Amino acid sequence: MTERTPLLHYRLSASINESGEHHSESGQEALDQPPSAARRRSANSQPQKLSTFFGVVIPTLLSMFSVVVFLRIGFVVGQCGLYQAVAMFLVAYFIISMTVLSVCAISTNGALDAGGAYYMISRALGPEFGGSIGIMFFFANVCGSALYVLGLVEAVLATFGISEDGTADSSSRYEVLPVSYWWSLLYATAILLVCLLVCLVGAWIYAKATFLIFLVVMVVLGTIFISFFAVKPQTVTLPGHLTNSSTTANFTGFKVETLFRNLRADYTVDYTTGKMMSFATVFAVMFNGCTGIMAGSNISGDLKNPSYAIPRGTITAVIFTFIIYNLLSLLVACTCDR
Repeated sequence: MTERTPLLHYRLSASINESGEHHSESGQEALDQPPSAARRRSANSQPQKLSTFFGVVIPTLLSMFSVVVFLRIGFVVGQCGLYQAVAMFLVAYFIISMTVLSVCAISTNGALDAGGAYYMISRALGPEFGGSIGIMFFFANVCGSALYVLGLVEAVLATFGISEDGTADSSSRYEVLPVSYWWSLLYATAILLVCLLVCLVGAWIYAKATFLIFLVVMVVLGTIFISFFAVKPQTVTLPGHLTNSSTTANFTGFKVETLFRNLRADYTVDYTTGKMMSFATVFAVMFNGCTGIMAGSNISGDLKNPSYAIPRGTITAVIFTFIIYNLLSLLVACTCDR
């Protein structure tokens, strides 16, 4: 016990005191019962724990596969080019790798209990630092949840929402949802309430829900990769947010000329905001897709073996998302014209 772990010392001393107080009462009970009955009773009394895949890999993957994957990969490649896009991913993943390695070092160096990032930071730096950083981490999760929910609402309304002038497009039979600021707020609130109910039920229901969402995300990613090869060249009309006019984009299919044109940066005015883009602004948008690495560590109390699951699951998820992001950037650069 040479390591400075105030919370660990506290928990161990509390456990020893409790075991000393209840030793005389539980000793006679344990002697009167057969070992098999005692094991069954202890197994039934404890909540079901999560494995590495369900408890760490899936939550981390879903947290890192944010709105950037589905809404902003083309924006990143179109503005900064393939070279700078790959450089951005390298810089972003270098930053989060330092955090991942720190989490792995703390989680494998001693006992790990419930509390997630707060518990690990408190063990390493003390409760004062753990509490202050935990508060900031809480507000970061609040802002991240808002980002993910608003991204989902935006994607749903882009497909099923009625146009802002109140008329439905005759060529689309799916435009059934009203669109306005308050309607978007209502949709986001309903989605957050569903997420809250799932979290209140318990960790195992949360794992089942995230696994279903994980299957949906993997199917969607598979269709995205297939669409690059199956869809024929065409011109896509983009909605104009600032003016009544529309902006068009060309899907050229796999062409060497398209790849060469998309290699270097070409920062222009964003048609949705009317502001000039730069490396810093594009990197700020892209970096949101590299966060969420603490999703598995936050539920350390619900894991079977957190010291084993957190480092292996987090590193697996980080490597997988890095490969997917770079593959998508390469395919977009080869098939989509600016």
